[in-house]
Amino acid sequence: ELVQFLLVKDQKKIPIKRADMLKNVTRGYRGAYTEVVNQAGRTLQEVFGLRLVEIDSKRHSYILTSNLPCAEGNHPCRSKEKAKIGLLTVILSFIFMKGNSVKDSAMWEFLRRLRVYPGEQHEIFGDVQKLVTEEFVRQKYLEITSIPLTDPPQFNYQWGPRAAKETSKKDILNFVAKVQGKSPKFWSSQYNEA
Repeated sequence: ELVQFLLVKDQKKIPIKRADMLKNVTRGYRGAYTEVVNQAGRTLQEVFGLRLVEIDSKRHSYILTSNLPCAEGNHPCRSKEKAKIGLLTVILSFIFMKGNSVKDSAMWEFLRRLRVYPGEQHEIFGDVQKLVTEEFVRQKYLEITSIPLTDPPQFNYQWGPRAAKETSKKDILNFVAKVQGKSPKFWSSQYNEA
């Protein structure tokens, strides 16, 4: 039951809370919760190539990440989602290369240069602003924090906990280096951080 529950929840890419697992699945087995979760984790890994990963130890929230190798690197391999994952990879790259935090104005200017405009329907991504500020944030790929005392309000973007679990700064730097046709060592501070 827990494996099925986790697979269904993962379809929306929203972190899964321990409380929901307890409430919806392990009703009569609260005393064996750890054992049930460990067994479900083993089944997910052996049958589906997925790992159950805790991304927030205070709130006890989990995600499923793929253990399966992908042709392009360590990115999730869902064909429907490839375009979104591509955009996400570009955004994560931009954030990392700019010092791990970027203002929303810089983010949108960068995306405009790629002909991806906030507030306009994109033929592949749909509502890009909603995708970035709601879907990627809800899925914990990105975190948005408000910058105090700004009028109009401004925000910073950083990597979210799912991004840190599903990829690495080394993978992102290698992606940037490949796109730019340079060695990852060209960017010395990012290379040292990765």
